[in-house]
Amino acid sequence: MTPRHHTTRHVAIARWMAALGAAMLLSGCAAADKHAASMSTETTTTTSAGSMAGMKMGAGSSMSATSTTTSSSMAGMKMSAGSSMATAGKTASGSMAGMKMGAGEASANASTGSSTSAIKPVPTQVLGTADWEGMKITAEARTDVPFVVYNGTHEHMVTPPKGSSFHLMVALNDAQTNVPIPYATVWATIKKAGQVVFDERQWPMISRYMGPHYGNDVTLPGAGNYELSLLVSPPVSARHIEYSDVWLKPHRVNFTFPWTPPA
Repeated sequence: MTPRHHTTRHVAIARWMAALGAAMLLSGCAAADKHAASMSTETTTTTSAGSMAGMKMGAGSSMSATSTTTSSSMAGMKMSAGSSMATAGKTASGSMAGMKMGAGEASANASTGSSTSAIKPVPTQVLGTADWEGMKITAEARTDVPFVVYNGTHEHMVTPPKGSSFHLMVALNDAQTNVPIPYATVWATIKKAGQVVFDERQWPMISRYMGPHYGNDVTLPGAGNYELSLLVSPPVSARHIEYSDVWLKPHRVNFTFPWTPPA
């Protein structure tokens, strides 16, 4: 075989090996891209279903969250103008406190049927204050808004009933330090002209802005003067020594307040 034939054969072999190498490289790149795409989907799912606090969305962006967990931690999320968010999970409006939304944005809750557009703001009204062995008891009327009740296994949304007057909020605080006092129970009774118009237990509640307190939505039959009676049962918990020998029996406080429905 002449040197020219050897050269031609070597060139053909080199080209064949180069083509084979290119095919293997392309196959490897495709597999790597598929794996990367799979990893990205898992990461996105984890982010969506976990904590989206602080996430920023640009103009014209859209997000749809359908899981229960997705909307349970959207506090502090910022959305730019023109963005839209629709939540179809069970607890969509459970914890969106602090979420900032720009002009032209929309937020929809597709599961509870609740609408904050019909809520009339109620100026905070102090209904009464009292002191019980160093515990400051404060009753206030505030705007009634939906809240979530968690019973240890699942949570459900409580929306204000039609015609609700206000959210009755009872705060129990240390009279000296103003530290909230949890683990008590509060029962509220409201009368008008001697007739009971409200008689229910206050939910033990927690809030980012005021800590533990006790609240419930109240519906009153119009304007007038009302009598509020609060039965406060002792906090059932371990106590530091400064709280020994106090709040050992149920205590009742009574207030009288005027009520005028907001215009």
